Amino acid sequence: MGDHSFLVIFSPLLLLIICAQTGSAQLSPSFYKSTCPNVEWLVRSAVELKFQQTFVTAPATLRLFFHDCFVRGCDASILLAYPNNKVEKDHPDDISLAGDGFDTVAKAKAAVDSDSQCRNKVSCADILALATRDVINLAGGPFYKVELGRRDGRISTLSSVQHSLPQPHFNLDQLNSMFSSHGLTQTDMIALSGAHTIGFSHCNQFSKRIYNFSPPKLIDPTLNLQYAFQLRQACPLRVDSRIAINMDPVTPQKFDNQYFKNLQQGKGLFTSDQVLATDERSRGTVNLFASNEGAFNNAFVQAITKMGRIGVLTGRHGEIRSDCFRVN
Repeated sequence: MGDHSFLVIFSPLLLLIICAQTGSAQLSPSFYKSTCPNVEWLVRSAVELKFQQTFVTAPATLRLFFHDCFVRGCDASILLAYPNNKVEKDHPDDISLAGDGFDTVAKAKAAVDSDSQCRNKVSCADILALATRDVINLAGGPFYKVELGRRDGRISTLSSVQHSLPQPHFNLDQLNSMFSSHGLTQTDMIALSGAHTIGFSHCNQFSKRIYNFSPPKLIDPTLNLQYAFQLRQACPLRVDSRIAINMDPVTPQKFDNQYFKNLQQGKGLFTSDQVLATDERSRGTVNLFASNEGAFNNAFVQAITKMGRIGVLTGRHGEIRSDCFRVN
């Protein structure tokens, strides 16, 4: 009797694991080989044009993909918009997502649908995954194969974002816990954090570190003092919260390993950045990525590929939206 109870209690969890593994197993770089053979070229052309118009396209699209995958899986639910302001993108953690990311997906979707063979055959989730790869590569980062075959989710709720995204004040244990819940290792987490090499943030996300850290220390002692004063100059007290600050002060428009070199010098913008270099458990990986860009690129490709499998919908689950911003 006890054995049967054990099976009944744990079988739903086992079922969830099996379903998740089955979904990601159905992804393949050649998924659209017969239905839309030009999909990668169509997306790339649209993304290149958008990238030429504004560099913000790169960090905005990359951040959009990350925020999508960590909430309900990589199902393009972050794109959905309803008139009641109660979808994912309306949550405070998503409200700062740059419009250029959404516009990149819209333009790529239009490009794909301009080919009659491809119209309504490619999911918005896959378009976002491809666009993310392309902006990384256009910014100087690696080119890699993108697994395809995701379908689009029909559900997007504001409440599902709560406690689902890493916060700027997180320590290493909190970061590892959140990433491991999605099957990502500490090395994956550190590699993905390297995306901050082209990101930007707003003053209110780190103001405590430069003005009111912990009395009697007004400035976070792990922060490079000269850098802290530069941040104070860029972010004076009561500054407009919309002011954007590059997360990489050295090469902000190049996808490279400078982010890790910055961490070695105490120039991580967030506590969650700098802790990667101050905690001895992660410092070795930071030092490796800082000294070997190839090692970082390889780890990043592996990590973002794994991230792209989180909670995917495949087969008969989900849909292929005719409009990326609303359900069919």
